[in-house]
Amino acid sequence: MKLENEDELDNYIICHRCFTLQEEHPIKDGNKAFCATCDGLLYRYDSKLIDHALAWSITGLIFFVLANAFPLMMIDILGSEQFITLPKTVLSLFDNGFYLVGFLCLFLIFIFPLMIFLINIVLFTLLKFKKGEQLTKELLILLSHITPWSMADIFFISLLVALVKLIAFGQIHIGISFWALMAFVMIDIYITKSIRIPEIWILRKKIDFKTKPMKEIA
Repeated sequence: MKLENEDELDNYIICHRCFTLQEEHPIKDGNKAFCATCDGLLYRYDSKLIDHALAWSITGLIFFVLANAFPLMMIDILGSEQFITLPKTVLSLFDNGFYLVGFLCLFLIFIFPLMIFLINIVLFTLLKFKKGEQLTKELLILLSHITPWSMADIFFISLLVALVKLIAFGQIHIGISFWALMAFVMIDIYITKSIRIPEIWILRKKIDFKTKPMKEIA
């Protein structure tokens, strides 16, 4: 296959399962397109995706704020009580000299997840109001780079494993942030797995962006 220019690449999509290049074809609202090689899902077209994604992104951001604002849990070992919060967990790594691990945790479980939800809110808001043609393109590129580095779900699983081990040493009281973090992780997984970036690109291509007319120079 020979392409005349780079703009023709916009008409093709790479299958995430077999990594073959497939030509993109227009589909009706609610339909899905599958790979001709491995029969994997390539993309779908859902005209209501922008509204749903924006609502889920705002909800996820609210739970993320709650998860960081209150204690995750309180551990009572031999009468000694200690409250654990997400910011305190990261700061304790720096206090104990684990700077590399601290920076990794700071970015993987705090900065990157926060960036993803903020980018989603700005992106889907612009798409909803049909504005920011160039900005939405740059946000989608940035989103594709940082999404694989969001590991809030792995941190939550590690937290569950630590809970199982700590139960044998004392009493554990679950805080409101624990449930907020669980809700945030569920929403994060849903957005990451069910809303594919190629589908957002397709929606963006179908949008007639409102651009201000250039003023005539007298």
